[in-house]
Amino acid sequence: MMNLNVNGKVQAVAVEPEMPLLWVLRDHLGLLGTKYGCGISACGSCTVLIDGEAARACAVRAGELAGRKIVTIEGLATNGLHRIQQAWIDHEVPQCGYCQTGLIMSVAALLAKNPQPTDADIDRSITNLCRCGTYARVRAAIHALAKAGGGERP
Repeated sequence: MMNLNVNGKVQAVAVEPEMPLLWVLRDHLGLLGTKYGCGISACGSCTVLIDGEAARACAVRAGELAGRKIVTIEGLATNGLHRIQQAWIDHEVPQCGYCQTGLIMSVAALLAKNPQPTDADIDRSITNLCRCGTYARVRAAIHALAKAGGGERP
């Protein structure tokens, strides 16, 4: 049994320390917004925030997370849509939508650190894969968010 701080709530989970965070979130806590994509930390569909940093949940073991703050897409907004989610709608970013929760979490981490990212900053920070290829819309949404004003801690 271990305690994990997920979306601001400490939750006890009975899992092996080696279990990937992705499966703890989905199978034990019922948080289905974090998606399984590749299982090898390459695609980013499972991106969550750990202490404010983007992390691939498929590659982080539950036993490594004692005392750390985990935020999933379900915990990103406290009241209605988060401004990144609204920008996604405004810029019609998603097509199939499967990778979008991971992209949104990566953007949240980027904007918290760098509220005015350049294209080069975006390219370095957002390494999530989108099979639909909506990268131009992702970039437009990020620039609109930057123009609208600064970052915030998720």
